[in-house]
Amino acid sequence: MNVARYISHKIDGGADSGSFTSSVTKIAIISIAMGLAVMVVSFAILQGFRNEIQNKIFSFGAHLQISRYDTNNSLEVAPIAGPRLVKQLHQVPEVKSTQPFAVKTAIIKTKEEVLGVVLKGISETDGLSPMRQNLQAGKFMSFPDSAASDDVLLSRKVANKLRLAVGDKALFYFIQSPPRIRQFRVSGIYSTGLDEFDDVYVIGDIRQIRELNSPAWPDSLVGGMEVMLRDFTALDTTYEHLYEHLPYDLKIDKVTEQYAQLFDWLKLLNRNVIIFLILIIFVATFNMVATIFIMILERTNMIGILKALGSTDNQIRQIFFFRGLSLTVRGMLIGNVIAVGFCAVQYYFHLIPLDPENYYMDRVPISWDPRMLLLLNVATFGASLLAVLIPTYLIARIKPVVAIKFD
Repeated sequence: MNVARYISHKIDGGADSGSFTSSVTKIAIISIAMGLAVMVVSFAILQGFRNEIQNKIFSFGAHLQISRYDTNNSLEVAPIAGPRLVKQLHQVPEVKSTQPFAVKTAIIKTKEEVLGVVLKGISETDGLSPMRQNLQAGKFMSFPDSAASDDVLLSRKVANKLRLAVGDKALFYFIQSPPRIRQFRVSGIYSTGLDEFDDVYVIGDIRQIRELNSPAWPDSLVGGMEVMLRDFTALDTTYEHLYEHLPYDLKIDKVTEQYAQLFDWLKLLNRNVIIFLILIIFVATFNMVATIFIMILERTNMIGILKALGSTDNQIRQIFFFRGLSLTVRGMLIGNVIAVGFCAVQYYFHLIPLDPENYYMDRVPISWDPRMLLLLNVATFGASLLAVLIPTYLIARIKPVVAIKFD
């Protein structure tokens, strides 16, 4: 039988519920529980927020975007051969899917409003478009085999400005030589929450843009290619590989460079949260140090008697170590229950809303990451045990004769 653990258990079970030590012990447990709960919830929200923002960006711009070099700084660039490029891209193991696209500037005119937009034509020949996740009303446009679809998706902001709803029709004026007019039907309303997209883009069938160009593009030509990777962390290495192997007249852009301001903002947010979590761990461990100090002072008589009976300093340290270990484990169990419970409630019931105008989403997001949960628990456990060990070295300075007389 481990004597130190036995004595620690007796001290734990025999503590007077109304004593000062009992109150301090409860504060230590609450401190660890709340500290761990706040850290887990903070990381879950931060990761969820980052994932939501990134998914919105990826749904519109993918991980990589390939197009032809152009010196006129125009949205409408020279076309590239789609099938040959797709074949080359799918030979790269990191590439998950590709989506051809083409863009064309237009002016939408209704009975009451006029608005300049960019019509982005897409295709679903290589799988469903990630833009489907942003659909809020209506249905996603269809892609018939016989002809180009007349359906378009408007953002919520554009639809509100033009006072258009699902099922309405609007005239699109394309300023080119010769000028052209097309009537499109609003099949759905989307919203990413990101002004960079919602203020400008209308989603349509790429075949419409092919037909509008003069001369018309054949089906083999596209304005560019969006590339989704299997793992976003492989972005830089895949970019370098494609940069070296693509034809010289094609350029490749990373999403982190196209929307650098958004990704820099996410990095800054991540840095602030890490500083905040370090402060929480410091406060929790400081409370544990203070608690063990108080326990040692209150048990000075017991320490003196144990030393007089022949106990070594290490044996007595073990008593308070096991005491601190017990408090840490209890606090962590309570903290995990609180954190996981809160995250589950928010994840399934969306109790805490957000203003989409400021936060790009309508609710507090939650991301489940077992590895991060484990890492936070290990960090809290390690910091708490270190905090327990520090004050136990005071025991070596306690003299048996003085300690027995201590009151």
